[in-house]
Amino acid sequence: MSLELLDEIRLMITSVSPAGLGPKSRADAWAEGEVNARLDGAFAKFGTPRNGELVRSLILLWHDHLDASHNISQSEDNRDGSLIHAIMHRREPDYSNAKYWWRATGTHPCFAELASRLAGLKELEEPLRERILPKGQWDAFAFTDAVAAGIREPADSQIHSALRAIQQIESLVAVEHLLS
Repeated sequence: MSLELLDEIRLMITSVSPAGLGPKSRADAWAEGEVNARLDGAFAKFGTPRNGELVRSLILLWHDHLDASHNISQSEDNRDGSLIHAIMHRREPDYSNAKYWWRATGTHPCFAELASRLAGLKELEEPLRERILPKGQWDAFAFTDAVAAGIREPADSQIHSALRAIQQIESLVAVEHLLS
């Protein structure tokens, strides 16, 4: 993995506000053409990674292009594709379909790293921490349920902000896995 490519892809996630819990576009999200142009430029400069299309799917999703992301992730018949597909359906929001894809994902290799990073997240209050990290393990189903409940909260609420921060960490961990 090229560390320069990883750094450039991380910036595509961290240089904009955290994605919403639903499909609504953010003002600072990049247009689909801009996402693709930036990814194409990074891949031309540092080399196209083995999971380049799944990275593209994840970054498109992060920038609120759910349909474009879905078109890619649904064509990847593996656990990594199922992971991105599940996240996309959670954002849609189609929680039962997201859970279908979480079952297809199984225990994903990036879940341990995700649990480790979330364990130290100061925004994560104890009831939510216990719910999504039972016994210190990431529970994607419980997080999907938390998002389903949290999406009804005001966008400026503490729970809403915490869930959005978790989604950002989830995306960063997923891209690191895809580029490893």
